[in-house]
Amino acid sequence: MDATLEHLGRRATTAARVLATARSGVKDAALHAAADLLSARIDELLAANEADVRAAEQQGMAPTGLDRLRLDPRRVAGMAEGLRAVADLEDPVGEVVAGWVRPNGLHVTQVRVPLGVVGIIYENRPNVTSDAAGLCLKSGNATILRGSSSALASNRVVVGLLRKAVDGAGLPGDAVQLVEDTDHASAVTFMQLGALDCLIPRGGPSLIESVRANATVPTVIDGDGNCHVYVDEAADIDMALAVVVNAKMQRPGVCNAAESLLVHRSIATQFLPLAAAALDGVELVGDARACSLVAGMVEATDEDFATEFLGPKLSVAVVDDLDAAIGHIARFGSGHSEAIVTGDLRAAERFVEEVDAAAVLVNASTRFVDGAELGLGAEIGISTQKLHARGPMGLRALTSVKFVVRGDGQVRS
Repeated sequence: MDATLEHLGRRATTAARVLATARSGVKDAALHAAADLLSARIDELLAANEADVRAAEQQGMAPTGLDRLRLDPRRVAGMAEGLRAVADLEDPVGEVVAGWVRPNGLHVTQVRVPLGVVGIIYENRPNVTSDAAGLCLKSGNATILRGSSSALASNRVVVGLLRKAVDGAGLPGDAVQLVEDTDHASAVTFMQLGALDCLIPRGGPSLIESVRANATVPTVIDGDGNCHVYVDEAADIDMALAVVVNAKMQRPGVCNAAESLLVHRSIATQFLPLAAAALDGVELVGDARACSLVAGMVEATDEDFATEFLGPKLSVAVVDDLDAAIGHIARFGSGHSEAIVTGDLRAAERFVEEVDAAAVLVNASTRFVDGAELGLGAEIGISTQKLHARGPMGLRALTSVKFVVRGDGQVRS
């Protein structure tokens, strides 16, 4: 085991014991101070980020990767506002989840407690650094952040400001730590660091597969987003166009962007040419029926329908009915976010009940599946698993529960 990582783990464990009992007001003060520092020292952060982006461009990083890496004044303001929003949320630590009294007089409660030390391993996206650290701090967890080499300069600045704010509030600066060794061997070692109570990966398929193959600590997978929009026969055409365009084009390089469009056969002739025109700049690939309705559309393969493109490409299929749409999603979807556009309440309810995904939307863009948009504050990831946490992970997803049993001398017979 890497001695440096072991040292980080020991320091994080010590900090986590302090954070577990920290008062909400103290944690909130640290978060507000961190937000203020991000705003006050934005020039320093943008200069570091510019160096990261310039190096990534020279190394040939794809446009979607550069978009995730790049910061600007608006995004930094969003990072600061995310920290303030988390500070304003109710503290989950100490919340009584349930309580009851046994016939023998024992008072039993389930109480929320922090996980302990949370590891985050992620690619590009320096905004994740502040989002993850802020959520962990508010939920009483120490965090160890392991970003990619492409964002190292940016992450150093963000973590430095966070640590300064935490220390200034009277909490241990080691509540937030950065792994600066970004080679592959270090990543695997990090996935096996015994100090981690939970590891959350945020990145592409290769990172997720590496975590599945190598991690020996508990993990919550922030999985692929092969998201669908199904336009039902009872859809309002204008609404459907707006939803599809937003879901695909508002920010195509993120996990809650739509990657596949399904259209009921009864409105496909009317809808698909309009959609193709509205999706200007998006490469469309489709099944035979879709190709027959849109000039220039290339025939899609099964691999296309199963792919998270994270860019300006969309797979398209014409389906016979709601059953076929649900079946297509079951076959190709990744369990992230699935949307239906329809004016038929019964079709909407069937879609909600039968589609197996972390989030299901009715008459709304998949881009709303985001912690901030759903009122959770910043998110630490969007889990596509079914155990412990599913969907956008806010504060409560970063806690566990413990049983507290109070008696007055009871013994078991």
